[in-house]
Amino acid sequence: MATNRSRRLRKKLCVDEFQELGFELNLDFKEDLSDEAIDAFLDAFLKEAMEANGLGYVGGDDFGLVCLSKRGSVSEEQRATVEAWLKARTELTNVEVSPLLDVWYPDNAINPTA
Repeated sequence: MATNRSRRLRKKLCVDEFQELGFELNLDFKEDLSDEAIDAFLDAFLKEAMEANGLGYVGGDDFGLVCLSKRGSVSEEQRATVEAWLKARTELTNVEVSPLLDVWYPDNAINPTA
């Protein structure tokens, strides 16, 4: 594909200065946790960690992608806030939070302008 793209096309494709960053989560729940407890955890997670920080979550109960709930990128501070919230929870035995990555093209490097 051509690399000499118009500003409008770069915005539409979410590339270059319009790159959008997010991060992946991988969660391990305690083995003896009931389905109701997992549902309560997920409700709290969506309300307290996602909505309260202007973030959106796409995925299942143990793996997913976090991105901004509107157009734009997640900041390193938002990522750290979510990671701290998750690590403080007793329902989880392990929490893996990826570094920031391009949510549209995960194999692409992060642009310094993003």
